[in-house]
Amino acid sequence: MSDYEYDVFVSYSRRGSAPKWLLNNFLPSLLDCLVDELGPEPKVFVDKSMPRGVHWPSQLEKALRHSKIMVAVLSAPYFVSKWCMAEWENMQAREKVLGLASPQRPQGLIYPIRYSDSINFENEGRQRSWWDFKGLDNPNKGFQESRDWHPFQQRVRECAQDLAVLLGQVPPWQPDWPVIERPDPVLPPPPTIPRFDP
Repeated sequence: MSDYEYDVFVSYSRRGSAPKWLLNNFLPSLLDCLVDELGPEPKVFVDKSMPRGVHWPSQLEKALRHSKIMVAVLSAPYFVSKWCMAEWENMQAREKVLGLASPQRPQGLIYPIRYSDSINFENEGRQRSWWDFKGLDNPNKGFQESRDWHPFQQRVRECAQDLAVLLGQVPPWQPDWPVIERPDPVLPPPPTIPRFDP
């Protein structure tokens, strides 16, 4: 397969409340706002949409390789996740090939969204400007009925406007994008199942 398959690859840690915020509030709002900006519905990869039975490490690698931009939802667990860091390093390696995120061309392909923390972010997270959603980070669906929903929606709309412009400027796809080695082990060993003696 050649060319881009996705406009956006969403990178996030499955630990903490960030996944709930992402799936309940941020991602649906972002998709609506991107449709308003782009016209056609953007193609977004988030690992919750993978078909059953696929080899997920290969699917993640393929999806990232064929995505224009990576939206990274930054939280303290993000920077201790080997998979999140592998995704970050893959996109960073692509930027290096293209001469992006550099003094000559400061714009990169990693698009950070600060969900929480930032005190414990690794250097990678501190060296990028982000859209700040700290304080608008209620993960529950009830957030949509709160007084903070309007400022949240306004920030998402501004983020989508910016992202739409950036998506139009992404360099053409190349078949030789660098691929960073997958984390090892691929999955943690399953927990032991308690058994009762007969």
